[in-house]
Amino acid sequence: MRSDDSPAMRDAQDSAPPRPSRPSRRSRRLLLAVPLMLCLAATTGVGTALADGPRSGDPVSALSRAAHPLRSTAPDAPDDADLRPLGRMIAGADVVGVGEATHGSGEFVTTKHRLFRHLVEEKGFTTFAFEIHWSAGVRLDDWVRYGRGDLSTIMDEEFQNGGRLWNTEEMADLFRWMRAWNTRHDRPLRIVGDDLTHAGPVLFDRVTSYVGRHDPELRPEIERLYRESRPTAGVDETMKARRAMPRADRQRLRDDARAALVLLESRAPGPDAREHALVLQHARAIAQNATLDAFDLVNDVPAALRYRDEMMAANTAWWQRHTGGRVFLSAHNTHVAGETSAPAYQPKTQGEFLREELGRRYVNIGFTFGRGSFNAIRLGDPDMVFQPFSVGAPEADSSERTLEQVSRHDYYLDTRAAPPAARDWLRTVHRTRNIGASWPLEAYEPTRLAQSYDILIHLHRITATHMR
Repeated sequence: MRSDDSPAMRDAQDSAPPRPSRPSRRSRRLLLAVPLMLCLAATTGVGTALADGPRSGDPVSALSRAAHPLRSTAPDAPDDADLRPLGRMIAGADVVGVGEATHGSGEFVTTKHRLFRHLVEEKGFTTFAFEIHWSAGVRLDDWVRYGRGDLSTIMDEEFQNGGRLWNTEEMADLFRWMRAWNTRHDRPLRIVGDDLTHAGPVLFDRVTSYVGRHDPELRPEIERLYRESRPTAGVDETMKARRAMPRADRQRLRDDARAALVLLESRAPGPDAREHALVLQHARAIAQNATLDAFDLVNDVPAALRYRDEMMAANTAWWQRHTGGRVFLSAHNTHVAGETSAPAYQPKTQGEFLREELGRRYVNIGFTFGRGSFNAIRLGDPDMVFQPFSVGAPEADSSERTLEQVSRHDYYLDTRAAPPAARDWLRTVHRTRNIGASWPLEAYEPTRLAQSYDILIHLHRITATHMR
């Protein structure tokens, strides 16, 4: 589910030998992945080393020449002149994927908020897409567009289980800004959730209601096929109960959801073709969730992760086509990247799928950082409680050790247009921090920054998000 033009492996060099495997760490990670991987986009610290690139001399001066200062990470910074070069780097992209090096650090969220404001005001972007389930996006979109419901209630009800990560003051501030924009402008801002880890009641209700109005003879069969899948409890309880079911039962629910989608696709649309297309997408999201839950979450985690990223990309691309607007896509670095840093575990990323579909109309931005704190789940905690953790200065052989020397200020650079010495370094494998939703796990993964990101933002210090 992420691809821009399939050149995720451009400029590939001869393959380097894989790093020695660490079975005990991998086993612990895979066990953790069963409850977390579908809802948290948890990253891994293991994987086959990527092809190495040319070795160059000290790249710091070349990177310094390519760097543009980022004057503030505050969303409401009074002057955005420092972002104008970034706007030119994005050029004509229809989808801009913006990552984060941890899920739980406030500066990644607030910087995204600032970038989104700039792109809305200067480049006409209209959608904030991010790593939440489709049904949560439907409820949030209703709130930012029409003021339906209560924001705190929606966030509390939808951001559960691993999605608790998003229930922060920083995210609420972004949603409030979008709502305020919509009360003052004719060009509405939208929210869409591209993930498939849950399908809430709102999707089932909108599909069956539409069928009842436009194809009433079909409604009893649709309701029958959805009867066992429609949630009757909250997000956390529903997700846990679904994954505790025998796989044969999960596969039966998958088959029912797919059968409902096939039936709906076979019927003539109602009087409003756009409404019909949206209802089909709601049904598609239900089927995606049921399909994801039907995977073998113990023995075939990579297949589930690949499917998840492929469908996240498909949902984002569908939304862009459906609305015709420009989309700001927020996710972890792992999802927006142009190539995976752990192919054995995360075979293909959302960014790779988007690049294949959109070509140069997809541009991505990755984050790195020097030191600081983040919220995560302590490894092995069955209650999945998020708490703050900290990391110090980057290790000597890491990307971040070099990037910390480039400027005293936070900065960003275009990896595609950097001077030759900088490009050589950016194309070479370096250990780079990649922290997901759980801690402590291996923080570094072998990464080629130029192949992974079109644009790189480096922050020197980060702090944990403010959980609501």
